[in-house]
Amino acid sequence: MPFPQTRLRRLRATRALRGLIRETEVTPADLVYPMFVAHGLDRREPIAAMPGIERLSIAHAVEEAGEAAALGIPAVLLFGLPAAKDAEGSGAWDEEGVVQLATRAIKQAHPDTLVITDLCLCEYTDHGHCGVVREDSDPPTVDNDATLELLARTAVSQARAGADIVAPSDMMDGRVGVIRAALDEDGMTETPILAYSAKFASAFYGPFREAADSAPAFGDRRGYQMDPANGSEAVREARLDADEGADILMVKPALPYLDLIRRIKDDTDMPLAAYNVSGEYAMVKAAAAAGYLEERATVLETLTSIRRAGADIVITYHAKEAAQWLS
Repeated sequence: MPFPQTRLRRLRATRALRGLIRETEVTPADLVYPMFVAHGLDRREPIAAMPGIERLSIAHAVEEAGEAAALGIPAVLLFGLPAAKDAEGSGAWDEEGVVQLATRAIKQAHPDTLVITDLCLCEYTDHGHCGVVREDSDPPTVDNDATLELLARTAVSQARAGADIVAPSDMMDGRVGVIRAALDEDGMTETPILAYSAKFASAFYGPFREAADSAPAFGDRRGYQMDPANGSEAVREARLDADEGADILMVKPALPYLDLIRRIKDDTDMPLAAYNVSGEYAMVKAAAAAGYLEERATVLETLTSIRRAGADIVITYHAKEAAQWLS
C-alpha cells in the first residue's frame, strides 16, 4: 500500500485534482496594479529600468485601468508626476493635481475599479524627500511634525477627488492618526487607510526612483524608513498604525521580508498588503531577457510565495501579465 504522502504527490500530479489540496492560491482578485501618471495630453513614456511599465498621461492611465479591470484586477495604485515641484510638495494636495485628475477620470470611466492613491510628498518636492526639510539643521533633516499637516491636506484632497483608499507611504511617526482625524473631520469617515507600515530603507527601490523622478537630492531616507535588520521594530510599527486607525497594513518590499509578512499577519490579524517592488520586478525582467530563467513560472512562484507568507493583497507591476497567465 502506498504511503499517504506518496498518494498526495500522485494527486498533485493530476491537474484536475491538484486544486483540491493546494494550500495557497493566487488569483487576479488578489492583485493591485501600480501606475505612474504624468501631465501631458498623449503620453506613453517607457521606463528603461522597468520593461513593460510606462509613465502615462491621464487618458492612457484610464485605458490601462480598464485593461486591468477586464483581466479581473480590482484595484490600481496611482503615483503622480507633477508638472512642477517645490520645497513643500504642494502639487500633492492640488485639487487639479495629476493624481486628483486621474482619480476622477478613472472613477468616471471605470466606477467599479478601486483607486488607491499613494500619499507621500517625495514625488512632488524639489529635494526628493518625503516631508518638509529643516534647512537650519546640519545636515538638513525632515521635520516629522511639520510634514503631518501636509500629508493630512493631501489625504483630504485625494479623497475628495474620489480615491477609494488613501495609502500613506512616507513613514512619518503619527501620520495615520492625523490623516484619520483629517478625513473624519472632512466627512470622509468611510475612506480606508492602507498604511505603508513596515517600509524599509531598501536597495530595491532604484527603478521606482527613476520612474517617479524622486531620488533624494541629498542624503537618504534612512532617518524615517526602516533599518532592514530590525524585524521586531517592524512589528511594533505595524501595531502602532493599527492602533491609530489604519484599515490595511503593508510590508514593503515583499521578497526580502517574507518573514515579516508572516509575523505581522500573525501579530495583528489585520488585512495585509505586500508590495512586490520595482527592483524585484526589474530583476526578473532582466534575468528572463538574458535567458537565465523562465519568466512566467518565476513570477507566479514569486506571487505564490508572497501570498503563502500571509499577504492578502499583492501590489505588483507584474499584475496584468500575471492575470493573463492565471486566466
